[in-house]
Amino acid sequence: MTDTADAPPTVRDVVGALDARFPHAWAEQWDRVGLVLGEFDTPVRTILCVVDCVAATVEEAVAVGADLIVANHPLLLRGVSSLSPDTSKGRLVHRLIKAGVAVYTAHTNADVANPGVADSLVTRLDLVNPRPLLPAAPGSPAAGDGRGFGRIGELAAPMTLAELTSFAARRLPATAGGVRAAGDPERLIRTLAVLGGAGDSFLSAAAAAGVDAYLCADLRHHPVSENLAAGGPALLDVAHWATERPWLDDLAGWLRAQFPVTALVSDLDTDPWTVHAVSGK
Repeated sequence: MTDTADAPPTVRDVVGALDARFPHAWAEQWDRVGLVLGEFDTPVRTILCVVDCVAATVEEAVAVGADLIVANHPLLLRGVSSLSPDTSKGRLVHRLIKAGVAVYTAHTNADVANPGVADSLVTRLDLVNPRPLLPAAPGSPAAGDGRGFGRIGELAAPMTLAELTSFAARRLPATAGGVRAAGDPERLIRTLAVLGGAGDSFLSAAAAAGVDAYLCADLRHHPVSENLAAGGPALLDVAHWATERPWLDDLAGWLRAQFPVTALVSDLDTDPWTVHAVSGK
């Protein structure tokens, strides 16, 4: 007779725990989170945590014998009318089903969680006294308990912007793009706002908070220029993947604490930018 205490959890068990930890109601209305595909009664012994569910990470999951992928980015964020295998999404779905790999997504509901995606950046960058950059709105499903988008914290010791840029590049996962900064290199930075993923829409919140610098991904030319012209914070732009990869370590640790599973983290760099050269050199 099998000891049920040693039996592996099912997809249903793991999904239930993830849904409780990152409720769907915390996600933005446009987001698509939760179980994407998989049989609820399938036993789960190995989980692979990834930022992106793409061909490379799907093959990694198959290679390590994963029963479940937990991804930060949705596989099917926008509506599709076909999952034909001659489409990129269709090929992935067919491969996953044939290999018996379930997929679950925690995205903006993991961003606002406490601890969540931004808290992993807080840890990587040694920030102290963290608080939400944009707290969850009163009355919203995620309100309270320190939840909200991004975090503001104090550096363990003040640094110039140039020093902070080098420090962030050492502490965050390496990518071809590295870390670039906008502002006076000698500006002294004491307070830093951080956000996992695209951060343009939170520039005004960072400026209103009065932080010395703001670190995120996918900043665009004109918003950056206008922010600096208005006397806003210095800005650090990091590859999207690199701002969200640190969370996977915390997620995997949480999964191992909840269930008798092997929870692995993908270090495959899925940032689409693969080559970097300095102009004129």
